[in-house]
Amino acid sequence: MSTDTKNLKATNSALEISITRPDDWHVHLRDSDALSKVVGHTAFQFARAVVMPNLKPPITSTEQALSYKSRIMDALSKTPVPHSLKGSGFSFEPLMTLYLTDTTSPQELEKAFSAGVVAVKLYPSGATTHSDAGVTNILSTYPALETMQRLGMPLLIHAEVTDPLVDLFDREAVFIERHLVQLRKDFPELKIVMEHITTEEAAHYVQAGDKYLGATITAHHLLYNRNALFTGGIRPHYYCLPVLKREKHRVALVKAATSGSAKFFLGTDSAPHAAHLKEHASGCAGCYTAFSAMELYAEAFDAAGALDQLEAFASFNGADFYGLARNKGRITLRRESCQMPESLAFGHAKLIPLRAGEALPWRFVS
Repeated sequence: MSTDTKNLKATNSALEISITRPDDWHVHLRDSDALSKVVGHTAFQFARAVVMPNLKPPITSTEQALSYKSRIMDALSKTPVPHSLKGSGFSFEPLMTLYLTDTTSPQELEKAFSAGVVAVKLYPSGATTHSDAGVTNILSTYPALETMQRLGMPLLIHAEVTDPLVDLFDREAVFIERHLVQLRKDFPELKIVMEHITTEEAAHYVQAGDKYLGATITAHHLLYNRNALFTGGIRPHYYCLPVLKREKHRVALVKAATSGSAKFFLGTDSAPHAAHLKEHASGCAGCYTAFSAMELYAEAFDAAGALDQLEAFASFNGADFYGLARNKGRITLRRESCQMPESLAFGHAKLIPLRAGEALPWRFVS
């Protein structure tokens, strides 16, 4: 199902699009002071968000997940509601996850599932931010995966190998060949989400898969190729993992996202880092897109001439894959210039959103 033409209308020479309130199936909200600064950016656009567990220390138990959820809701309760949402009765639900380790027990997973934890995240050890406690040997996780398959609990995978002999730009494709093909043979009914796919190979692999395989795609991987990292000098705020790839891969991702296939859905992978840590000699990986997430996705779909496919990608496909009800509310986006701030408050530091200081062609209206 996609956005009907009745949801597109011209208003004062500007195009508006109204879609079912979307969900973010992959976001980093951090914790403590950082959490309080960013949670509203996600909650005011999305009805639900799958919250990543790679804190320090990682969220590996049911108790930790529920405590983290409580902190998220407490921080949101203290966040001023934008004028455009006042009186709208908006709500937000963080969907919690556990961090998979070599020793995650089936008993803990059963407990977590019963408590409402929606999924488990597999980080290959060393693959990305705060992944040092991640999986070192996928075979060691098989008892956990057997339990997840039985429960219908999705496995979310940062699908990159960490072999130093594999080129950084090839690590996603190699993960599919070395690990994912066999994993899906061993657990044919385990729901798997390839997170933030970045390559033509991943897009084709997911599209050819069965109903148990899906993928999230970020706005920045739809909008940019790896040239964005180096245009006019090194641009650290475009550095993320998995890294931006060649143009042919960006084109393949746009084709997948706008195809109408239910296997692809929205996941921002929005990852806040203090500006001085991004602009460091060994800068952190992650693009901060939560502030303008739907504006960026609308831009990508508009550029592809596929605004009629945005609603399914943003609002339906992820909910259907997770077996959750679709949202009831709606949001409105308008094609008109929207100026991005140069920076955002982030405790004692600054947070630089993607496209800081630039004018976006779409605006989140309500």
